[in-house]
Amino acid sequence: MASASLLTLLDDIATVLDDIAVMSKVAAKKTAGVLGDDLALNAQQVSGVRAERELPVVWAVAKGSFLNKIILVPIAILISAFLPWLIQPLLMLGGAYLCFEGAEKVIHSIFHRHSQQDEAAHQQSKDAFIDPNQDLVAFEKNKIRGAIRTDFILSAEIIVIALGTVATASLLNQILVVSSVAIAMTIGVYGLVALIVKLDDMGLYLETRHTKGVLNKLGQGLLWFAPQLMKTLSVVGTAAMFLVGGSILVHGLPFLHHYLDALLILTSTLGAVSNFLMPIIFDLLVGIILGCGILGLLHPVNKIRNLLLRNHSI
Repeated sequence: MASASLLTLLDDIATVLDDIAVMSKVAAKKTAGVLGDDLALNAQQVSGVRAERELPVVWAVAKGSFLNKIILVPIAILISAFLPWLIQPLLMLGGAYLCFEGAEKVIHSIFHRHSQQDEAAHQQSKDAFIDPNQDLVAFEKNKIRGAIRTDFILSAEIIVIALGTVATASLLNQILVVSSVAIAMTIGVYGLVALIVKLDDMGLYLETRHTKGVLNKLGQGLLWFAPQLMKTLSVVGTAAMFLVGGSILVHGLPFLHHYLDALLILTSTLGAVSNFLMPIIFDLLVGIILGCGILGLLHPVNKIRNLLLRNHSI
């Protein structure tokens, strides 16, 4: 009898773990859209420090990221437990913010590629190495603080999206799924960031250590590939922001979902191609339109705010 009860308990535990694994997989898939932008932003944030200090800086930012999630996960679970109606609005707000951020990045890359702010930031990085009086410890701390602030926003987006996928699950499953996604994303992101920022060092080592042969060519290839990877991650990350944000809004706003269903009916003759491509195209268009719309609405507000700040400083 006791052995039968034990087997039943073990079977129940296995079922729960299987459910958690499935939900975690779904949540990770939903939050993976933020991963490209998270990688690109964090890799850019820690760039500009000395080569031998890159990994310690990544580690410091990773610890800050874990602290961010230690703060954010309990807040998210408390909201789910006591204010469950707030999850969907937060999810929609997170989706809208992703679209806005994506539009802001596109507009900045087109019209402000060589802005004074970017030039000043680049010059600051150069001065940190050239000026012997420059406090490199303070420079690194500023880099780390900036990266952790950026991570806080991205972590909040990831946790809200993950929580939205398990909103109807039990509280225990929500805790386990959201916590596992938060931990896996942090380890995955900063492990990859560490690899990305050291790619050029690996390439330089192979190229200088081996004057010819396959390893020399591999080193040259890595030196070429590292900056291309950063550019690609930035583009993929921006597209992912539109796709994830658009998808959240399409599934959260019934009228948009009806438009998607009508589009799928109209293109049903294309078969599986339509079922695969049309939701992606529709989510992308919704994300781009909404992001540009929010950016357009906020642009006059930002101009007025900057004008007021300038007058106040005078």
